[in-house]
Amino acid sequence: METQIGKVAGVIWDILQEKGEVSLSQLPKLVAEKDTIVYQGLGWLAREGKISYRADKNRTFVDLKK
Repeated sequence: METQIGKVAGVIWDILQEKGEVSLSQLPKLVAEKDTIVYQGLGWLAREGKISYRADKNRTFVDLKK
């Protein structure tokens, strides 16, 4: 399971590098993976201090830290 989460974290990283800021609701579709695995991948990247979150009204966005 950790290997799969790590791979998904890498895919998320690639997507964010390419697209920039993405809404959390879009991310599982872009990654083509189950929501739970995507959110665990986000947690992995957040723990490493590599992503930032931004809330706007009732939506949350994620981006790579500059």
